[in-house]
Amino acid sequence: MQTWYHIFPKKTGLSLFAWIAFCLLPFYFIFKSSTQAEIIIGILMIFLFFITYRLAFIKKGWTVYVSVGIEMAISIGMTLYFGYVYFSLFLAFFIGNIQNRAGFIALYVVHLITTVVAVGVGFFIQEQLFFSQIPFIVLCIIGVILLPFEMYNKVKREKLEMQLEDANERISKLMIIEERQRIARDLHDTLGQKLSLIGLKSDLAGKLVNRDTEKAKLELYDINQTARTALKEVREIVSTMKSMKLVDELISVQQVFNAAQVEYQQEGDPKRIGLPVFVENVLSMCLKEAATNVVKHSKATCCKISFRQSPSEVTIIVEDNGIGMRDKLGSFKGHGLDGMRERLEFVNGTLQTESIQGMTLTIKVPTVIKQQ
Repeated sequence: MQTWYHIFPKKTGLSLFAWIAFCLLPFYFIFKSSTQAEIIIGILMIFLFFITYRLAFIKKGWTVYVSVGIEMAISIGMTLYFGYVYFSLFLAFFIGNIQNRAGFIALYVVHLITTVVAVGVGFFIQEQLFFSQIPFIVLCIIGVILLPFEMYNKVKREKLEMQLEDANERISKLMIIEERQRIARDLHDTLGQKLSLIGLKSDLAGKLVNRDTEKAKLELYDINQTARTALKEVREIVSTMKSMKLVDELISVQQVFNAAQVEYQQEGDPKRIGLPVFVENVLSMCLKEAATNVVKHSKATCCKISFRQSPSEVTIIVEDNGIGMRDKLGSFKGHGLDGMRERLEFVNGTLQTESIQGMTLTIKVPTVIKQQ
């Protein structure tokens, strides 16, 4: 809809000069009248029409239909008494801007019928005047028939385009937020494991420095290599999402368990699991987070990771003999289990937790990923 201060309608397919002509022509038809009273009445009708027409754009509800009714009455009067039928084009344009389907159809039918009837009666009242402008009257009737539908569809399309732009803008903002969260999770998972390993090895090196200098040096060397690896992984995550395989991730997990003096057991062969690269990357991240939680929170001495595959899904089970979640519920939230669940949602996966004797994480991912 236009605001009240717009003098001429926008995007109608007609030039500004055409609308100026339609605004000036009624005065020409009026001044052809013979009496001064008809001229005064005609001028008042013109000003009343344009005032009502402009105000109709800012009205809402039933007042819009009242305004259109007044404009139709003025248009009929101008047609019958002065032979000016072109106010019907203004009305056709305005009716096309009404997006209420029932209101649009009702006004369209009433306007079309009143215009045709007024033109038909005008041919009997002022036969010579109407016959002199038959081509223009025919074009006007065609405009009354087609213009409302053209404007109705155009306004509806513009509204949908605006909604689409707003939706795209919101999607872009959500994508930025999601990307930030993804980077935060990746940095946490990568740095969390590596820093935990560095901390464990530092403690071990501190204990060995007076008893076994050579082993302390080896631990310090491992710390140096781990720090370099963490730096490299951080750079890779920032530049692009790193693709990781379960087999490679298990090597890093075993290093963490060895440094924490946690016995590692494995059941099943991850090499036989065939999954898309993205899904395997998600599982690798989840496995890394699960191993980090075992070392940091469980106080376990043994951890077992099982890999199972069926025709419909892949299952990874991480079991430890630690204290479970009885006193560590808060520690497992945030970037821990919540982050794992968020990752698995992207691949239609699920995460189940059980804390009876130790902690058991069950990760399930369907072999056929359905698009959400």
